[in-house]
This record gives sequence, C-alpha cells and structure tokens, in this order.
Amino acid sequence: MNTIKILAGKRIAILSADGCEQAELKTPVAALTEAGADVTLVSLRRGRIRGMHMHEPGELVRVDKTIDDAQASDYDGLFIPGGYVSPDILRQSAPVRAFVRQCDAAGKPIALMSQAPLVLVSAGLAARRILTSWPGVRDDVVNAGATWLNQDVVRDAHVLSGRGTQDMAAFVQALVPFFAGEPAAAPMPDAQSDPAQDKPLEQPNQSLRWLAAPSFGTMLSLALLGVGVVAAQRVRHKHAAAGAPVEPHEIAAAPPEASAPARD
Repeated sequence: MNTIKILAGKRIAILSADGCEQAELKTPVAALTEAGADVTLVSLRRGRIRGMHMHEPGELVRVDKTIDDAQASDYDGLFIPGGYVSPDILRQSAPVRAFVRQCDAAGKPIALMSQAPLVLVSAGLAARRILTSWPGVRDDVVNAGATWLNQDVVRDAHVLSGRGTQDMAAFVQALVPFFAGEPAAAPMPDAQSDPAQDKPLEQPNQSLRWLAAPSFGTMLSLALLGVGVVAAQRVRHKHAAAGAPVEPHEIAAAPPEASAPARD
C-alpha cells in the first residue's frame, strides 16, 4: 500500500446504502485511508448499512453521516461503490441526486464503481461522459447519452469509473492518484461505445446455488412449531364440536397422538 500519505488533508465522501458490494466499499476505502484521506460514509439513514457479496449478505458498516446532514462543500471528492442494490436505492433519493450534482458542478473528483454510474444517470450527469460500468447497466448508461467503454478503468476529466470487482486492482491503482489531483489524459472526442457483451460475466443463478441452506436445527424448530399449531387447532375443533370452551392449559397439553402424523 502507499507509504507516503499523498491524500493527507483530503476529505472524501463515500456515498453508499444497503446492498452495496462489500469489496467495492472496503477495499477502496482502505486504500484511501492508507493514503491519508479522511473518509466519511454518507448514507440515507443513521445506523449501519448491509454489505453484500453478490447475492449473499455481508457485513454491517456504520454510517458516519446522513445525506440530509452532508454538504458537498465539506468534501474534496466523492466515491460511490456499486452493487446490485445500493445504486438503485441511491438514485431514487432527491438529496443524493442534489449532492452529486453539487460535487459535479464544483468540479470535485467523482469515482464510481460497477453499477454506481446509474446514480449519474438519474442525476442527469451521464450525457456526453465517457464511462465504464458493470456491463449489465451498459444500456442504461448509453441511453442516457454517455459513451460506454468495456475497460477496467476509464478517466474522463473529473470522473473516474471502474467496471467491477474483477478490476479492483486497476481501479485502486488509479483511485489514489485521481483524488490526489493527477491531471487527466487528453480527452477522446471521437470515442464510440463498445457493443454489449454476448454473455454475462457471472451467472447469478450459479452463485445462488451455493447460498446457505437452512440448518437442521432451524428446520427441526420450524417442524415442531408446525406440530404445535396443528395440535392446538385440533383441540379447538374438538371443543367447538362439543360446545365447550377451550382452556389454555388444554392447548399446551395437546394429546401426543395429535402430532403423530407429523413424525412419519
């Protein structure tokens, strides 16, 4: 990692919400912190947000400030991690869109990963940009007027975009110099969007196969709960047929034979 704190004194807002891709949050933030930056996790609500590993729940991360309390003028840059859920939640927030517009209008460096360019799209800031993103949102980016490149990292003036977690090393390598003020390369005025991919990079259905199944203890508890409900219902029906009220102790002591079918 960086031994020289080239980002010392820099204040970077990390804008994220529940469902962010955890690696896209933790790894860049660790690199920024290691380089001396003061990072603030800004989200829609107080408390903690849930990270994700694709479709599997990840860790909880504590929020430092809500978007309602955040001022773009307090920060020297903005980073928005991706994920299947977080950018979609963020783009629906008017305060988030306003915050991103203010950062853009001030020319502050804005870094985005994978699905995060969707926030630019909803903020009306994607037109005439040159961006990369998770290939699954390529059409959204292009339809918003941007040029989409199927590259690991793309720099366009004060906007840096990364394609996805698979390109993390290249993105982090570009991220710290970007926030340190490294000049942008010459623009690419004649760039054309790359075509959509012929097949997805990952098959979510395959990853879903490996999601944890309920434990035996959980399944047994649910089964016993079901047996208890059935037994209680049979007691109620028996007393209803006889016209007698049901006493609570009778439900708790339902006859063993009531649950016998469930053990077969």
